[in-house]
Amino acid sequence: MWKTLKQIVKTGMRSESGAAFVPAQEAESAAEAGRIQEEILSILGKALTIRQVDAGSCNGCELEIHALNNAYYNLEGYGIKFVASPRHADMLLVTGPVSRNMELALRRTYEATPEPKLVVAIGDCACNGGIFGESYACIGRVDRVIPVDVSVPGCPPDPLALLQGILAAVHRRDGQNTTCRDSRK
Repeated sequence: MWKTLKQIVKTGMRSESGAAFVPAQEAESAAEAGRIQEEILSILGKALTIRQVDAGSCNGCELEIHALNNAYYNLEGYGIKFVASPRHADMLLVTGPVSRNMELALRRTYEATPEPKLVVAIGDCACNGGIFGESYACIGRVDRVIPVDVSVPGCPPDPLALLQGILAAVHRRDGQNTTCRDSRK
């Protein structure tokens, strides 16, 4: 251990700047994410609060949703945040096909969300049932249980596609007719 500490003191801090590791495509997607976030707030004029509901997913979409909160996308820096209660939410992000055990919970969450409420279905499973489809344990896509405003396809969709879906839902609330597309195409 002493040998390692001596080496640290002797050599000091050696690293390259973070800009050297960011490819040009990632820098463009970061700029696009910032533009989308600013557009959302310019339309709303206030913070956007989101309640995320896992209706029976494999957690792939949740990992991408969590990426929205990291320092790269910095949702909270733009006034967009996730809340624990649907009573405080403006929007529901629903992932996964609706399992039979989650049907009632999803309906109650939707009913507890104040008007005007927006619902965004995230991922192929929430949009069309995905690989799970319909079975004895699974109802299928989200719009069979609650109305969906915007669907974001992908397995899982990347964070930029999630931001585009949120923006499309906000535009819809604002009265503009906008559709969300899969950003990987």
